[in-house]
Amino acid sequence: MVWSAWDTAWADGLAVAKDYAAVHGHFLPPTNAVWGGDRMAIGVWAKNQRAAARKTHENAVRRAAGETGVSSAGELSESRLEALDAIDPAWCPAAWGIDWQRGFHLTLMHVRSGGALPVRAGEVLVQGEDLGAWTMAQRVGWDALAPAQQWMLDSVLGLEPAGETEQPSARRTQAARWAGHLAAARQFHAREGHLNVPRKHVEDVGGIPAKLGGFLDNTRRRADKLAPERRAELDALDMHWS
Repeated sequence: MVWSAWDTAWADGLAVAKDYAAVHGHFLPPTNAVWGGDRMAIGVWAKNQRAAARKTHENAVRRAAGETGVSSAGELSESRLEALDAIDPAWCPAAWGIDWQRGFHLTLMHVRSGGALPVRAGEVLVQGEDLGAWTMAQRVGWDALAPAQQWMLDSVLGLEPAGETEQPSARRTQAARWAGHLAAARQFHAREGHLNVPRKHVEDVGGIPAKLGGFLDNTRRRADKLAPERRAELDALDMHWS
């Protein structure tokens, strides 16, 4: 007997979440992630659970402050919060975005498994994430990070803020722009297995947005003017030129 379709759907989502975490070592899926035999949109499911968890926390603060009549609609029960926390205690960061938390966790996993701390874009790709681009973005954007993030980067990963000579110039060179878009293309290909990118797609590489779809469209239009080595770099990612 199925007493509640909502409860059944949540239980199914939790089962997929457990399997995803068992394979990936965390429950921080990107929004477009699908998983399981039924190809469940686990990324969207996780996003919805995080929104509900944050609402639960916000409402608890309002009630503790003496506010009355706060609706519990859309909140997560204590048992559901505990079930998700048991899968991954860091599944719902309260003070920053899930992309940052995933980048930190994957970098930490890479280092703990014996890998060297990546420091350059394109150096290490894990689960579709360019860890070198991520660490570079943290060092360059150090001052914009929360104190807790700075502490985690410094004490756990051993990262330091970028020095003055390492800060990017106000205007990037053509080579730097190409390298940035190539890193985005490699990250997309590692995650999706192809390079059929929608025209308006923006790929987040270590917190830096890259207009990957527009870049690839423009590159196809000027393919005859492209340097052989650059064309080869995209050919290695199964680039379709027409």
